[in-house]
Amino acid sequence: MPIDYTVIKGGPNGIEEGSIHLDDLKPTEVYVKITHAGMMGICGTDELYKQAPIGQGHEGVGTVQAIGAAVTGFKVGDIVAWGFLHKTCGQCEQCASGHDAYCLTREIHGQNDMHQGAFGSGAVWDASILYHVPAGLSPAEAAPLMCGGATVFEAIEERNIRSTDRVGVVGIGGLGHLAIQFLSKMGATVVAFSTTESKRAEAVKLGASEFIVGAEELKKTAPLNHLLITSNVIPDLGSYIGVMKPRGIIHLLTVDFAALTVPAFPLVVNGISIQGSAIAGRKNTVKTLEFAARHGIKPLIETFPMTKEGVEAGMTKLKEGKVRYRGVLVV
Repeated sequence: MPIDYTVIKGGPNGIEEGSIHLDDLKPTEVYVKITHAGMMGICGTDELYKQAPIGQGHEGVGTVQAIGAAVTGFKVGDIVAWGFLHKTCGQCEQCASGHDAYCLTREIHGQNDMHQGAFGSGAVWDASILYHVPAGLSPAEAAPLMCGGATVFEAIEERNIRSTDRVGVVGIGGLGHLAIQFLSKMGATVVAFSTTESKRAEAVKLGASEFIVGAEELKKTAPLNHLLITSNVIPDLGSYIGVMKPRGIIHLLTVDFAALTVPAFPLVVNGISIQGSAIAGRKNTVKTLEFAARHGIKPLIETFPMTKEGVEAGMTKLKEGKVRYRGVLVV
């Protein structure tokens, strides 16, 4: 069955449109008509890839239009989603231990399958990278969970954050507002850190127990078991080390290429760790969707049309920091 769909790509001059034609699907492939796609802002990867000749976007949601002969887990009409991770070997130490996001030969957005992404009219993916969107989540709500939400959930789940913990969240934006919801629904005491009062009411409504603004309030904060850094850039970690409990963990979820500068002594004597955490593997992506559906976690979104002009408008607004929380492209 011939398949044709459009893609929105990056290029030297910015966003471009293209088309893809396939004569037929391979046995394990699924053709998806895209309906929604999340947009990652300046703190994420969409902005980084804007001028690269690759399909844009990696938080896709759509409806299955056709399946290959060997596909058994999906049927025409299913609502499915995909994220940043495309393929893993299933054989290495990381895959065998359930940490396939760190597979030694992983294939990811921006490095593999560069002809397509999540922005466009459709996509063809191997069935192994697709996820069912559970009842209780709309496609628009599911899209921002496929990378942003799953990244947050990965850190929470893999570092054994508990309901009895005090957990700080730095940066109440695209990732941070989801972190507050996940943590509060798990029963943790959530302490939101911000540079402005403007998000206090929203942070509390999302589930924050405390809202801290400025250096003076920070110094008075009761000690934390964990601190999630979800801001656009990594802040001065030295100012936060003083509010960490002994053996506390600072989790870096931010895409930032700057070098870290931290005082070593308090880390050593208090056993404080700084832990990187990136994309989620399959296990925690499934859990992200199921947990969000079960507990009513809803990304706060602003929509843009799934067009070249819509992508450009959304990326501009994201870069300027004017989208409150998450942008979503809608067909």
